Amino acid sequence: MEQYDIIVLGTGLKECILSGLLSQSGKKVLHIDRNPYYGGESASLSPLEELHRKFKVPGPDQSMGRGKEWNIDLIPKFFLANGDLVKLLVHTEVTRYLDFKVVEGSYVYKAGKVHKVPGTEEEAMHASDLMGMFDKRRFRKLLLFALNFDMRNPRSYQDVDPNKMTTRDLFCRFDLGLDVMEFTAHAIALHNSESYLDQPCGETLRRIRRYTESLSHHNPSPYIYPVYGLGELPQGFSRLSAEYGGAFLLNTAVDEIVMDDGKVKAVKCEGKLFHCKQLICDPSYVPHRVRKVGRVIRVICLLNHPVKNTHEVNSCQIIMPQTQLNRKSDIYISVVSYAHNVASAGMYIATVSTAVETRNPETEVQPALELLKPIMQKFVSVSNLLVPNDDGKQSQIFVSRSYDALNHFETEYEDIRDMYRRITGTELCLGGSQRHNSHTSDED
Repeated sequence: MEQYDIIVLGTGLKECILSGLLSQSGKKVLHIDRNPYYGGESASLSPLEELHRKFKVPGPDQSMGRGKEWNIDLIPKFFLANGDLVKLLVHTEVTRYLDFKVVEGSYVYKAGKVHKVPGTEEEAMHASDLMGMFDKRRFRKLLLFALNFDMRNPRSYQDVDPNKMTTRDLFCRFDLGLDVMEFTAHAIALHNSESYLDQPCGETLRRIRRYTESLSHHNPSPYIYPVYGLGELPQGFSRLSAEYGGAFLLNTAVDEIVMDDGKVKAVKCEGKLFHCKQLICDPSYVPHRVRKVGRVIRVICLLNHPVKNTHEVNSCQIIMPQTQLNRKSDIYISVVSYAHNVASAGMYIATVSTAVETRNPETEVQPALELLKPIMQKFVSVSNLLVPNDDGKQSQIFVSRSYDALNHFETEYEDIRDMYRRITGTELCLGGSQRHNSHTSDED
């Protein structure tokens, strides 16, 4: 019989982060995965032939270059340079195992075309084609107000109460037009529906400030992405866990989760019992403990050209606000390429994602696919969005949420923080953080 404080099932990013954090805090952790590789549903596939095998399609074609030069993320997401997950990477020093490069552009879709998102005063006043002159001045005032706004300092409020004034009223206060409200909310504050309008404006101001501060770290966009893709991240946190005594069993099937009086007692693997006080897992290990709250479609597109109207950049994010497409939720496009060492020379990977709203998911993303044409090959997946039935405190089984359609990590970090709080009874405190390592050389 082997006794552990915590057993973690699945090596998805969230599970690996929690495994690393809890090992670091002195817990005895055993990490088990049925797969022979790290990453779970958010794994990176390499070589390219693995992607074709997963989707059961022939190929790849010789024009794609050498298969081993590809690292394709099944669920690609970008990091905000000043976002919480980057602060976590720095706090845990997992940045030792990773190199990042800046994503070269942030764009928003309007009236059938993509436009650069203005994130600085200079861009707002001179470079942006999204606004007229008067709108530019009003938007600039909002940016300055958000940058100087501090929830802890009432002097910075002026006449804005962040807990009472709605975001709709905030935008009216700055006399913003509908178009400016739309790209500010969806491409800068990164809201993905219209519900934000009638909620207190403090959260929107915090998000605008986070975006602009991230942009100040790394022009020309606030986003960064790991060289060789996201597959390095779960492995980085696994190394952290191992450094502090965490044990790993890959390629190991889970036979049973053993309960005693409603609480987790052990995990049975290949006839052997591993005892634990707490269990962390992704939804696939406990299908009876989760419920479906929606579906997500993702389309991985392989291209041999940059996306039109993006100034020939090698990587970018494009957000298509739902109001532009008569939808309830935004459509996201993330583009990476050989510049991040995830594709053969001259090749690009564009992934489209959104929440499914109809019985024909692929039709819903057609406007995004039109922007990417010509597409060499595409791989379509539709997955259920699953959330735990309860908070796990009674059973001591803590289940992560499925990955949402957003192509940045901010909501995923919220899930990690919430799980950490429920597991430990304490807040995840990152303390002071220094700036992470990032490539900024001319060669990039």
